Amino acid sequence: MALLAEERLQVVSKNRRHGTDTGSPEVQIAMLTAKIEALNNHLKGSETQRGHAKDHHSRRGLLLMVGKRNRLLRYLARTNPADYQKLIARLGLRK
Repeated sequence: MALLAEERLQVVSKNRRHGTDTGSPEVQIAMLTAKIEALNNHLKGSETQRGHAKDHHSRRGLLLMVGKRNRLLRYLARTNPADYQKLIARLGLRK
């Protein structure tokens, strides 16, 4: 469920503001989105698996991550609307 180092580097490099940026809201939102997708796939499972529907501890973590991402998105929309629009288009989020 955790992201591999290569995946993290790829997400950061696609969403950073400058060469050494690792903590901007854009990067944090992109990292949370990647983690949410991975955890969602874990809970749903693939076509050959039934998934882990009864993993309630991970489901709670998923809800916490979604809430944190929503707070960061609201902050970004309030402080920098242009970057907010670019980010949700790039990540494919519905807002």
